[in-house]
Amino acid sequence: MLQGKELILATKPFAVENRKLSWYYSLSTLFLLGLCFAGTLFIPWMAAKLAVSIFCGFVLVRMFVIYHDFEHRSILKDSLLAQLLFGAFGIFILAPGSIWRRSHDYHHANNSKLYTASIGSFPIMTREKYLSSRPGERIMYLFVRHPLTIISGYLFVFTYGFCVKSLMASPRRHFDSAIALLVHAGLYVLVIHFFGWMPAVLTITIPFLIACFIGSYLFYAQHNFPDAEFREKSGWTYEMAALESSSYMTMNAFMRWSSANIGYHHIHHLNARIPFYRLPEVMRAIPELQHPKKTSMNPADILACFRLKVWDAEKKRMIPLSMI
Repeated sequence: MLQGKELILATKPFAVENRKLSWYYSLSTLFLLGLCFAGTLFIPWMAAKLAVSIFCGFVLVRMFVIYHDFEHRSILKDSLLAQLLFGAFGIFILAPGSIWRRSHDYHHANNSKLYTASIGSFPIMTREKYLSSRPGERIMYLFVRHPLTIISGYLFVFTYGFCVKSLMASPRRHFDSAIALLVHAGLYVLVIHFFGWMPAVLTITIPFLIACFIGSYLFYAQHNFPDAEFREKSGWTYEMAALESSSYMTMNAFMRWSSANIGYHHIHHLNARIPFYRLPEVMRAIPELQHPKKTSMNPADILACFRLKVWDAEKKRMIPLSMI
C-alpha cells in the first residue's frame, strides 16, 4: 500500500496537462460565460433572463476553478495569452492574482495545522483557545465561520476579504485589489446607465451572489467537515493534511461540471499540479485514493458542516458550540 511520499510520487505522472484540452475548457467556459451575460441583457422574457442569470452563477464557479488551476500552474503555464485572460478574470471575479496566489499557496502549505495564521482559509480555534479568548475574539471568530457570512460570500469573502482587506494591509503589493473594486463598481455603473437597475441585478448581482456563495461554501466544507482532522505542527505532514483534512465531496454530474471537479479535493491537495480534468482519472488509477473522507452538498451534510465550530483535542474532532 502506497503511503506518504510514495503516494505523492504516484500522482506525478498525472500532473501533466493536455495543452489543447486546457485551452478548450478555458475558452469554451469563457465563451459560455459571455453568452450568459449577453442573455441576461438581451433575452426579452423575464423568466428566461432569470434562468440564465442563475445558470451564469454556476458557470462563474466553473471558470473560477479553472482560474484557480492556472494559478497553481497546472494548466497553460508560461502562456502570455493565458496570463492576460486569467489575470483579467481574477480582477473580474474579485480574487486578483496577487492576493489569491499568496493566500492560497499558504493554505496548501499549512492546511489543517493548528496554531497557524488563518491566511487563505477559515480560522480554527481549539476548545481551550476558544474558552480562554476574550468575548470580542469569540464574536469575530464565530462571525467569520457563520453560515450567513459564507452565504454572503460575495460581500464578506470576495469583496472585503480578498479586495478591501488586502488593499488596506498592503496597498502597493495588492494594487490589483483596488483595480478589481473599481472595475466591479464600474460594471454596475455602466449596466445601470445603459440598461437599468434590473439588468444590473440579473447580470451582476445574482450570478455573483450564487458563485461567491458556492465558492465560499466549497472552500469551507472541504476542510470543515465532521471527519476532518487537525494537528499541531509537530504531528503534521503534507500527505496527512491531504487525506485526513481534505474531503472528497460527492456531487451530481452538473455540480461536478460546474465546480470543475474541485470535489476531488483530497487529490488536489495531494498534488496541486494535476489539471482539474485529470482528477477523476487519478482516483480511478490509485486504489489508496478511492476511500477518502467524504461530505456532500445534501442539506443534512451542509448543516452538519455549518454546526462545527472548534477543534476538541481530546475527542479529536470538530464540535459544535453546544458541546463546548
